[in-house]
Amino acid sequence: MTQFKPVQVHFDDLDAMGLLHNSRYALLVERAVSAFWTEAGWRFDPALSKFKDVYMVVREFKIVYNSPVMGAGDVLVEFWLERMGRTSGVYGFRVLSADRTVVHAEGHRVNVNLDSTTLRPTPFSPEIREAAAVLMREPAAC
Repeated sequence: MTQFKPVQVHFDDLDAMGLLHNSRYALLVERAVSAFWTEAGWRFDPALSKFKDVYMVVREFKIVYNSPVMGAGDVLVEFWLERMGRTSGVYGFRVLSADRTVVHAEGHRVNVNLDSTTLRPTPFSPEIREAAAVLMREPAAC
């Protein structure tokens, strides 16, 4: 299911022309996804986290810029899980205007779950899979 999280574009996110700097779109996606997982009980500190899966890294990030975000203010990040494999998951996302009428950017990002000792890919726990189930995108109807 798709999630929508509001995020703020700050003045220091803008480039010299007053547009959201291209590198900041990834930051907006990160803030939205992190907010979802924080609300679900995930923490950076393994001792405080509801989940044992705390070392997840971005392996790939692809973005297509459609229409610039102009100035500071609120935008929405829509995101979902396209698929969740044994050790990695693929998020789809769109950065939208606050009223959802403009798609500023869209893309995907691949996260890999790492073992905290070896830093090698490791399978997702059943607990994180259960929590992630609400993010799984429904297959398109034929």
